Amino acid sequence: MNKIIFSIVLAIILVLGINKITDAIYYVEKPEKSAYQIEETTTVASSTNTEASSEDKSAVNIMTLFALTTENEGAKIFKKCAACHSIAEGGGNKIGPALWSVLGRKAGSVSDYKYSKAMVAYGKVWTFDEMNGFLIKPKEWVKGTKMSFAGLKNEKDRAAVILYMNKNNSNPLPVN
Repeated sequence: MNKIIFSIVLAIILVLGINKITDAIYYVEKPEKSAYQIEETTTVASSTNTEASSEDKSAVNIMTLFALTTENEGAKIFKKCAACHSIAEGGGNKIGPALWSVLGRKAGSVSDYKYSKAMVAYGKVWTFDEMNGFLIKPKEWVKGTKMSFAGLKNEKDRAAVILYMNKNNSNPLPVN
């Protein structure tokens, strides 16, 4: 028994010793400058411009995208939303508020739903452009919202869902 314990301890000491010796022999100093220089200001500026232009582009083209999709496609995509929201007339709130007649309504205005402070403070009217921007990435559009949905990256999917929400509205907004 003593021989086994001694062998295990010796093996551990041997491995640790070899590790320390190889570290000392093959020590490489970290260079002062990185071999790959990254210009942070240029990268940040170009990515900000790209994000801004893509948001502008998606906001401008939402009316054009309506021609490329249908309400039926929107109904299929809305199934992702149906886990947390109802869209039927008279449908109650779930984890999220009921979305019947959401377009044209002020954000954070369903009386029997407890919104986040950020959504209540946001208080804008849900237009096609507002909804499009929100559906890209809700947490970035309304900072502090409790909606945890990642967003719809595909422009056509967003347009289809917005058409579907507009159809499920007592006063649909004009699509032209």
